[in-house]
Amino acid sequence: MIAPIPEFGFKNRVISRVLIDEKTIAARLEILAGQITAFYEGKPLTVVAVLNGSLLFAADLLRRVPLPLRLDCLSVASYHGGMQSSGVVTFLQNHLPELRGRHVLLLDDILDTGQTLHTVRERLLAEAHPASLRIAVLLRKRKVLPPGLGRVEADWVGFEIEDEFVVGYGLDYEGEYRNYPFIGVLEK
Repeated sequence: MIAPIPEFGFKNRVISRVLIDEKTIAARLEILAGQITAFYEGKPLTVVAVLNGSLLFAADLLRRVPLPLRLDCLSVASYHGGMQSSGVVTFLQNHLPELRGRHVLLLDDILDTGQTLHTVRERLLAEAHPASLRIAVLLRKRKVLPPGLGRVEADWVGFEIEDEFVVGYGLDYEGEYRNYPFIGVLEK
């Protein structure tokens, strides 16, 4: 019998273990918010959150950033129901946010292969013409990538994790588990 996960209080047969608990996430967000606030002080900031995965991360992080800012969202897909990035990034909306001349902070839940963020970054730079573009991610996987795969780097990283499939705190598997307040490793 699988014991209940204490942080959420229900039985779960898909989470093999809690990787990062709710309190640890909150403490790290305080640090990231301080760094981001100091960096963008006095600059016209627009935050672009990559949906749906970064929704909880963006909401909790931005409540800790006491700066005037704009918030926009981009809806993209790259996992297409699988447990690893397909390498194909699909933009699920027709229009990009208005970013010309603004300093942009792109938020995403996880930096895995880097293909999603690379594609989004390149499109925003080419078509939206921001003054600058930086990236913050909640998680970055330690991963050996094949040669020739252009991986983008994040300017701010919440946590480095091993190459495991994780869910919770915005991360999903087939659209489920996003609401867990912790990050857990999904059973294989």
